[in-house]
Amino acid sequence: MQCARIIVAITAGGLIAGCANMSETQKGTATGAGIGAAVGGILGAATAGGHTGRSAATGAAVGAAIGAAGGYVWSKKMEDQRRAMEQASQGTGVKVEQTADNRLKLDIPADASFDVGRAELKPAMRTVLNKYATTLNQHTVTTIEIIGHTDSTGSDAFNDRLSLERAQSTRDYLVQHGVAATRIAIAGHGEREPVASNDTDSGRAANRRVEIYVAEAAPKK
Repeated sequence: MQCARIIVAITAGGLIAGCANMSETQKGTATGAGIGAAVGGILGAATAGGHTGRSAATGAAVGAAIGAAGGYVWSKKMEDQRRAMEQASQGTGVKVEQTADNRLKLDIPADASFDVGRAELKPAMRTVLNKYATTLNQHTVTTIEIIGHTDSTGSDAFNDRLSLERAQSTRDYLVQHGVAATRIAIAGHGEREPVASNDTDSGRAANRRVEIYVAEAAPKK
């Protein structure tokens, strides 16, 4: 029953965000607040033993505050950065896309990926990052998340470390080109999230990668 209510809450958040005459920032904030309030109310009621009342109302208020403060927005600045990144990426094979949670994601082609067991950036990757750093330095309000990945070659422990080192190499290169280190978060996910089969050379090359996300945080209330 609670799962069904959560689904309704998420749907309601989407309907709120679809209201006319709302800016992209308002839509993102309204969605977060709506979902947060509804889910907070459900959790509050559960804490109160299923009874509605003060606990549910408190949960809704807390949920609304968290929802409104958290998440990302698709603002004019984000749209401008998307266009700038697409222009900078022309001819490189890099794809720039908007994610469901209002972040920009860079999909870097396999031929610019890493060598087996190595974290050093290949020349094609440096070319992409050179252009990418320029757009990041022009839009300093955004934050960056870099997630490293590996193919299935090597042990889990080795791949966990290697994936983090790939994220670190990418971050360090961007920092060397003027991007503030305080804007960048990194993580390594090892071989756990492949985008292609590890049974072929081309598949393993595609899995040796970093994913780069750019986001603008929703304004805090």
